[in-house]
Amino acid sequence: MRIPMIAGNWKMNTTVSEAVELVNEMRPGLDEIANVDKVICPPFISLITVRELIKGSSIKLGAQNLYFEAKGAYTGEISPLMLADLCEFVIIGHSERRQYFNETGEIVNKKVKAALRAKLKPILCIGESPEENEAGRTEAVIAGQLRSSLAGIDFAADLIIAYEPIWAIGTGKAATGRQANKTTGFIRQNIAQLYNEDLAQKMRILYGGSVTADNAAEFINQPEIDGALVGGASLKAPQFLSIVKQTSEIKGRL
Repeated sequence: MRIPMIAGNWKMNTTVSEAVELVNEMRPGLDEIANVDKVICPPFISLITVRELIKGSSIKLGAQNLYFEAKGAYTGEISPLMLADLCEFVIIGHSERRQYFNETGEIVNKKVKAALRAKLKPILCIGESPEENEAGRTEAVIAGQLRSSLAGIDFAADLIIAYEPIWAIGTGKAATGRQANKTTGFIRQNIAQLYNEDLAQKMRILYGGSVTADNAAEFINQPEIDGALVGGASLKAPQFLSIVKQTSEIKGRL
């Protein structure tokens, strides 16, 4: 059985002191919840501090991005080697990176390869735009993003995929559970074609896009969805705790 995962993407929010306050508010409750991988992804400036705060807990740490070179004259960038001693996971290819920072499939592919070389576990984000969704091109776009992101990667056992329809991110307009399950099932089929059925069945696929404590159960109850990549709700301890608790209760029954 795939272990469910709830990952919180804090994006460009929280100062170091605010991160400390949020982790301290979340930690006791998260430690009481079993059978779920709980990952928080604060801004780079808080990774070291948060790592110390969660030592000895069940909470795991992730970064929000990386650069694909190990070192060099790349002012302002963070290399996979810098992250390898700090965290276990790294978000790659988020739609905001693709949209605002012009990250192409080729760049995302380089980042996934760099993360795997550094023994980091990528959370690879894919998803279609509102225009692509309305034109009925969701599956074609998803298949293309998977091919480009995973080109030349033979070993993908440590990969997690997050399906994040761009039209649902930060808009309050989440996909329905049925829609999300259909697309995550399509993603799993593509992984089987790119690799094999065994890996496809073992790979965790998350849903992301306006996930809240109120709608989380609709997604978690779906058989192809193994958890969620949570944005805004991960900045509110009661909301995030509720999502994790619901996930434990629902997936624990499956």
